[in-house]
Amino acid sequence: MATDRVRVRGVSIFRPIIYGNTATVLTQKERESLPSPDHTHRWTVAVRSAASAEDSDQVGGSDDLSYFIKRVTFKLHDTYTNPSRNVDKAPFEVSETGWGEFDIQIRITFIQECGEKVIVVYHHLKLHPWTANGEPEIPPLEVAMKAGPVHSWQYDEIVFHDPYQNFLNILTSHPVTHLPKSKRKPVPFHLAHPASLEASKGGVPEFTSQMEKEEAERLEAARQAIIAEQEKWRGMLIEKEKELEKLQKQLAATPQPSQ
Repeated sequence: MATDRVRVRGVSIFRPIIYGNTATVLTQKERESLPSPDHTHRWTVAVRSAASAEDSDQVGGSDDLSYFIKRVTFKLHDTYTNPSRNVDKAPFEVSETGWGEFDIQIRITFIQECGEKVIVVYHHLKLHPWTANGEPEIPPLEVAMKAGPVHSWQYDEIVFHDPYQNFLNILTSHPVTHLPKSKRKPVPFHLAHPASLEASKGGVPEFTSQMEKEEAERLEAARQAIIAEQEKWRGMLIEKEKELEKLQKQLAATPQPSQ
């Protein structure tokens, strides 16, 4: 129908996601069986729904995101074979082994009905245990193995403004699993809250609605800081333009030397 490709003005709808990775230390036997025996960790990088399934052994992933995400492309380090990995169906994740940390580009492509551009986020692959100040600390492999998996996940919200009617219908026909209101499991560690380091230990972490609220507040604070910085530079630019105009008038009023 023609009305399906009409934008619904004044409507905004969002979908909460998380992106990040979980890493575990390989045993000596596992390392010896790999083509690259210098690899020390097995890791999975993924884009998932924010809510975790009950009794799940992974962070997030309660909802299948393929109803609005067509493809996720993970750009790994160039030393990997085929470093640009396209994942065209859920789960949107890539598992590999390695020994070093690096930045991963994540490109999210939406289904055709969406009509919006690809979005790009970046994630720093985390292999080694967190520290409160964020500084890298690489413990002996035996110690890291006893500590258990390392989790590094970021909460985000994909907001669709003025969506097409048919895309809005798709979104509303797939209700989101809400985050739990209270803490049932360890919480994901965030460098913005160093005190959460202890609360992140002891099992598979889970995002909560309180963390969602805190993240929204952090995003709003960052937005306000950007607006304030823009206003500061705008004021400085106006002052400089006034100074330039004054100097130009003075120059115009200065008698020119005769030839």
